[in-house]
Amino acid sequence: MTQETLFAGMIFVVVLLMTQAFVAPVMGSRQAARKRLRQRIRNLATTSDGSTHAALVRQKYLQSLSPLERKLESLPHVERLAAIVSQAGMNFPAHRLLILGALLGLTAGAALYVRTDSLVAGLLAATVAAAAPVMYVNRKRMKRLRDFEERLPDALSVIARSLKAGLPFSESIKMVSTEMEGPVSDEFRRLFAELNYGGDVRSALFGLLERVPSVSVMAVVTAVLIERETGGNLADVLDRIGNLIRQRFRFQRRVRTLTSEGRSTAWIASVAPFAVAMILELFKPGWVTGFAADPLGKQLFIGAFVLMVIGILWLKKLVNIDV
Repeated sequence: MTQETLFAGMIFVVVLLMTQAFVAPVMGSRQAARKRLRQRIRNLATTSDGSTHAALVRQKYLQSLSPLERKLESLPHVERLAAIVSQAGMNFPAHRLLILGALLGLTAGAALYVRTDSLVAGLLAATVAAAAPVMYVNRKRMKRLRDFEERLPDALSVIARSLKAGLPFSESIKMVSTEMEGPVSDEFRRLFAELNYGGDVRSALFGLLERVPSVSVMAVVTAVLIERETGGNLADVLDRIGNLIRQRFRFQRRVRTLTSEGRSTAWIASVAPFAVAMILELFKPGWVTGFAADPLGKQLFIGAFVLMVIGILWLKKLVNIDV
């Protein structure tokens, strides 16, 4: 393995860890909370016919595809990928995302392999390029879900005022879809359409919860279902939930402001060693590569790299506070 390949591999691992730690956290308590939420949604949905209806719609969709597209859509985890695409507000089949990732990965990997004659560098480039479309869609999904949650308190206020004015629940949902913008309007418009065309309220609300998996939406769905079964003042309950969500977002912004210095420090501390090494190699060619060629220097490089990875994971635990 050449020194350039080893250096490129170290950069790849550090950037990957930084991305996972500070851009799209997928480890720790947040991921565990997401898994618990998805499990609770599945458990709740089993008590209604929403999952059966979704399965029938999925089967009808697969029958409309060509044999090759049907094979791609039937691959493991593609249904989950289709849900991510839908939650991102995009309207294209999930298998096209797989095809795009494969084409980008093959192109980038082949181009870098031809240029550097390094199989490891080609594989690294292919991996990054193949994952880029999914990372882009997932980033849009996270932004859309965050936008939905930020606008949800206003939507709940509209529903509460409409209920206090004497409008039925379905008309209150329609008011949100017409008066608001963005993902809130889109999701409540779809919810109203399901209710307006004879859909069951329970199934429609669970469908909303599947499309927007969040604790806030689960609280709203639970409040509506309990009110329909036991009675009560739904308008006041929705007002209180909306105020609670607003306070939660204010606290989240405060926490993010307080931890911004730690995140900046983590980025600088992780990028600085590689930037300094590149600058030294630029102004004094052979200085870094000569040091890395020495057996002791190589061991020092590997030790520093391991300590850097530990530091990144440690900083992630410090600055990612679950609210």
